[in-house]
Parts: sequence; C-alpha cells; structure tokens
Amino acid sequence: MRINRVQQIWQQGGVAYSGWLSIPSAFSAELMAQAGFDALTLDLQHGLLDFGSSLQMLQAISLENLSPLARVPWNEPGLIMKLLDAGAAGIICPMINSQAEAEAFVSACRYPPQGYRSYGPTRASLVWGSDYGAKANQTILTLAMIETAQGLEALESILDTPGLDGIFVGPNDLGLATGRGAGLDREQADFLEILGRIAQAAHNHGVMPGIYCGSAKYAQRMVTLGYRFIAVSSDARLLSEGARSLVAALKGSVAGQTQGY
Repeated sequence: MRINRVQQIWQQGGVAYSGWLSIPSAFSAELMAQAGFDALTLDLQHGLLDFGSSLQMLQAISLENLSPLARVPWNEPGLIMKLLDAGAAGIICPMINSQAEAEAFVSACRYPPQGYRSYGPTRASLVWGSDYGAKANQTILTLAMIETAQGLEALESILDTPGLDGIFVGPNDLGLATGRGAGLDREQADFLEILGRIAQAAHNHGVMPGIYCGSAKYAQRMVTLGYRFIAVSSDARLLSEGARSLVAALKGSVAGQTQGY
C-alpha cells in the first residue's frame, strides 16, 4: 500500500503541515497540491464542498508525497466511509464530546473486526494499491476534533479511544466554548495554557495533536507546544489576502504618483 505521508512524518518524529481546501475547485486544489504541503484537508464542514466536488479534488491532488484528508460535517458514518472509498487518507471529525462518540467515529473508519466500515474501496484501491483492504486499518488516519466544553472535559477519555490517531483543535469553537468568542491565533496566556495542556495530554496517550492556525508564525509557536499536525490558512483566505494585497499596492502606488502632479 502507498505510504501515508502524514503517518510517515509522525513515525519519524516530525511535524506534518496541511493546506486547507474550502473552494470547490479541482484546479485550485491542484495549485495548492503543487505548493509543497505534506497534506491537504478538504473541508466539507465549513467549506463549500460536496461529495462530487471532493471527488474531483481528490483526483487532482493524487500525489505520492501528499496525504489528502477530509473534514466531514458531522460524525456520520455514511459520508465518512464514502470519502475513504474515494481515496481520502484520513478523516477529521468535528464536535467529538465523549469517548463513545470518538469510538463511533474511529469504528466507521476501520474494517471489521476493529470497526464496522463497509468494504468497497472503489477508488481507494486504485490510488493506494491492491492491498488496500488488508492495510487500510493501519494506515488510514483518524483525528477527533477537540473544540467544545464537553470535549475538553472528556479529553482524557477521548484520548483513550482505541485506534484514535490524533486530535485536532478547532480554535474558533474552542474559543466560543471557553467564553472568549471566535478567533484564531490567540495570545492570551490562559488560552495558550489550555492548548499546551491538550497537546501534552495527547502525547501522554500516544496520540498526535493537531491544530488550525491562521499564520505561519503562530503555527511555529504551536510546534513548540508539541503540535504535530498543523493546518495553516486556507485556499480562500490565501486568495482573498493575495488579491487585497495586490489591490492595495496598485492603488497605493497610483495615489503616490498622483500626489506629485
């Protein structure tokens, strides 16, 4: 079976960096794939993707040195299994609040006897290899999102879930859950303490901690806290920021020229 790049990086003690895809476009996904990320995450929760566009994007980013992951809208086994059959190398599941929910999520990603995933790797066996069925349980990654007050309280038991590979912090929802409102790249000492505690607990259980960041600078700070899967910005954010920066430069230069007349 083809190597899962994120898993390989973790086994070597490194940090995996993921781009974030929220625009339903195979071409923009292909552009992101050429940037050099270790992984790309298709966002079916808050992005504008559906399964049809996700399939086309998975086809566009099918590179040997890149792991395509998907964040599903909910802990719903049907879509989880369908995305895995389409070739996703791992699933990020939002709003995990208990060990029971984490177990249901992980089981949807595993073939029996470890889980209840239905067998039918329609595209997965084409891109991952003919031995996919025999090795998928060991190579498909499962990341449960920690982003609610309940999830934070149940963190230790969630981390005890058999077969859970990682957790993924959703900063906006975790900010809301802890009374701080939505926001990325927070500097409050007490929030950084929470993030550090989550990462340390994950490592104590042999689970890899991940987080979404708004900037490369903050991402590096999260690495120092122990995070090993870092998603930074998104295709939509990069496009918007790039366009705004260009327009500001153009209009600023025009304004500077006209002032001399």
